[in-house]
Amino acid sequence: MSTREPARSPREVLAFLREREVKAVDLRFMDFPGLWKHFTVPAGAMTEDVFEDGIGFDGSSIRGWMPINESDMLLVPQPDTLFIDPFCRDVTLAMICNIQDPLTKEDYSKDPRNVARKAVNYMKSTGLADAAVFGPSLEFFVFDEVRYDQTSHSAFYQVDSAEGEWNTGRAERPNLGYKVPYRQGYFPCPPTDAVHDLRSEMMLAMTECGMTVESHHHQRATGGQCAINIRYDELVPMADNVLKYKYVVKNVARRHGKTATFMPKPLFEDYGSGMHVHVSLWKNGVNLFAGSDYSNLSDTAMYALGGLLKHAPALCAITNPTTNSYKRLVPGYEAPVNLAYSQRNRSAAVRIPVYSSRAKSKRLEYRVPDGAANPYLAFAGMVMAMLDGIRNKIHPGPPLDKDIYDMPPEELKDLPRVPQTLEDALTALQRDHEFLLHGSVFTEDVIETWIDYKRAEEVAAVRVRPHPYEFALYFDA
Repeated sequence: MSTREPARSPREVLAFLREREVKAVDLRFMDFPGLWKHFTVPAGAMTEDVFEDGIGFDGSSIRGWMPINESDMLLVPQPDTLFIDPFCRDVTLAMICNIQDPLTKEDYSKDPRNVARKAVNYMKSTGLADAAVFGPSLEFFVFDEVRYDQTSHSAFYQVDSAEGEWNTGRAERPNLGYKVPYRQGYFPCPPTDAVHDLRSEMMLAMTECGMTVESHHHQRATGGQCAINIRYDELVPMADNVLKYKYVVKNVARRHGKTATFMPKPLFEDYGSGMHVHVSLWKNGVNLFAGSDYSNLSDTAMYALGGLLKHAPALCAITNPTTNSYKRLVPGYEAPVNLAYSQRNRSAAVRIPVYSSRAKSKRLEYRVPDGAANPYLAFAGMVMAMLDGIRNKIHPGPPLDKDIYDMPPEELKDLPRVPQTLEDALTALQRDHEFLLHGSVFTEDVIETWIDYKRAEEVAAVRVRPHPYEFALYFDA
């Protein structure tokens, strides 16, 4: 089911360097929470041995990784991930790398890409499926300016966008109007859609980087909310593409003096940005999710759906990994709050798209995740939850084919909900992570490090700082 070109050998990569007169090679990998890291070497430093032996680097300063007394690590370039970086002044080839321990040559357990690769290998070893196909739909904001600060005696943030509804009365000499009203940003044409050309440039840059783009459009919120839809692929290369996607979006925005963010909820009282993940499992070229059950799903799909919903609170700690994520997961903004499923219904945590009746198009759309997630860990966690559902025949129960936001409280009270805070999600993960440990895909050390890091560096850090709105609530107490 992959849409990629055939894998290249190290020798072919070196030939590519010569043919394209590449001057530098940029080596990329991901830290534990989910940011791309890199360093660059001259093109002449690349030999066939590098692809086997790797290049040494200090891993002690990478978030969530090794202590300083065990800091030496190996970075091993993967030939089939190469692309020419469209933003470098000199011709630069980029490659994504795996991380290895230099003593044992084993893949490093806290390398997120390694976790994703192990999830695929474990899935194949069960015999249940041989391919997990992902099609994430990422949303993001493009702003003209962002300012924020936190000191011992002050805290503030401010974002701005020329198309923001809040600027209808600003003296712009002249202000031409064409602002996007709150919650009415879906599909307007230019000039109201002020970032159309910017998205087209992003689309073309993604194509240069080897990705297949299906469409782009303005999203629902005011203030420059956008979406660019890319073609599905198998788990690991799709997680690679999510990183390329974010890299392209941010750098094209910067090229034009703007800034882009995948922060889930940068605006109050408007839509947030999600990462709706379309997923299906395949075996021998056959879509295992196609059948004759509800919405033409198979029993396998229903059990996979049951696994997703059962483990959703724990998964949220990985798929919605920031304190800001839970400001998006609130009623009224098309973000899923209740753990239910339905065909066509975007208020459900899992939607079954009905655009096509073809067997190869049957899939689940898991609408909970957001773009702040580490895609390797998020997709791996989803696969492990689905495999657990299939293995244990976890049926999700009846669908909820109604607008959940309009349901009366007495009907909603027994519906399970997503966690309301990151701390709640981390507690859920602490209680429910056995399903992630099968095949040593996630290890106890990985789970423990993730929970400890998030609690110490994010939950506690936000909890101890006064919030600006607290002054409005309590200053005159």
